[in-house]
Amino acid sequence: MTRTLWRHVRLAFFLGGVGLHRLSAYRMDFALGAGAFLIRVGLQTAVVGLVFRQVPVLGGWSYHEVLFLLGFSLLPRGLDHLFTDQLWELGRKLVQRGEFYRYLIRPVNPLFSLLSERFFHPDALGELAVGSFLVIWSGSAIGLELTPVQWAVAPLLVLCGALIHTSVKLLFASLSFWTVTSLPSMYAAHQVSEFAAYPLDIYHSSLRALLTWVLPFAFTSYVPCVYLLTGAAGLVVWLPLVTAGALALALAVWRRGVNAYEMTGS
Repeated sequence: MTRTLWRHVRLAFFLGGVGLHRLSAYRMDFALGAGAFLIRVGLQTAVVGLVFRQVPVLGGWSYHEVLFLLGFSLLPRGLDHLFTDQLWELGRKLVQRGEFYRYLIRPVNPLFSLLSERFFHPDALGELAVGSFLVIWSGSAIGLELTPVQWAVAPLLVLCGALIHTSVKLLFASLSFWTVTSLPSMYAAHQVSEFAAYPLDIYHSSLRALLTWVLPFAFTSYVPCVYLLTGAAGLVVWLPLVTAGALALALAVWRRGVNAYEMTGS
C-alpha cells in the first residue's frame, strides 16, 4: 500500500512538472490570466465599497464582514483551482476529440492520471494570496477573535469547500461522456458559484435553496463564514455530510461515464 501511494505521489509530481513546463512556454497567457483575475477581484471589492457608501449594512452584514466573506470564498476556490483545473479540458474537448482513451491505457486510475496533467496550476496562487489577504485584513478590522476550536476547524472548512467545488466541476465535466462536450454547463455552474461570494441573505429564497441544497456552493463560503464570524454552528454541522454526498455523486457519475466511454469503443 505504501509503495503504491509513493508511486502515485511521484507520478503526480512528474506529470505536474510536465504541465508546468508546458505552461512556461506560454508565459504571456499566464500573465494575462493572472492580471485578469486581479482586475476581477479588484472590481468586486470596488463594487462592495460603492454599495456600502450608500447603505450601512447589506442583508445584516457590515462592509468588512462582506469582504471577509469575499476573501474566504477565494480560498476553497483557489485550492480547487490549484489541483483540478484539468477537468475543464475533459468538459471542453477530451471526449469530443477522442483523446480521453489515453487515460484508459495508462496503468493508473484514469481520474488520477487526468488530474495529474495539471496537478499544480500557478494561477490559483493568486486566488489563495488575495483571499488570505482579504480574510486577514477584514478580520482584523472587525476585531475577529477565533476560539481554539474555530482555529482547528478553519482549515477543514476550506478543504471541504474545495472538495465541493471539485465535486460540482467533476459532475458537470463527466456529462461530456454522454453529450460529447459539457463546457456550457460547467461554465454555467461556475457562474452560479460566484453568488456564494456574497451574503445569501440578499437573495430570493429560491436562489438560496439552489445554492444550499442543489449546487451547494453556500457550504464553500457563506456557511463557514457565519460560523467563524458568529460562532453559531447552524448549517456548518451539515458540511461534512454535504461534502461527502457531493463527492460520492460526482464519482458515481464519473464512473458511469468512463464505463459508457469504454463500451462505445471510442
